[in-house]
Amino acid sequence: MDNTETTHLVSMANDIAANLGFEANAGERIAEHINRFWAPRMRKLLLDYAASGGQGLCDAVSSALEKLRR
Repeated sequence: MDNTETTHLVSMANDIAANLGFEANAGERIAEHINRFWAPRMRKLLLDYAASGGQGLCDAVSSALEKLRR
């Protein structure tokens, strides 16, 4: 990871997934949470990071980010 802010965003996104991952529609709920509560700049940084490989993002977050891209 290239900077502290990105590292923090990845950590926060993975924490959200850990808390919502047990739900049947986890990907939708994670995407909804990020879209609803994160600032646009934060979402963009995470989406850009995921597009460049997304090292450290859990599978549930990667799936949720695909939903946000649409």
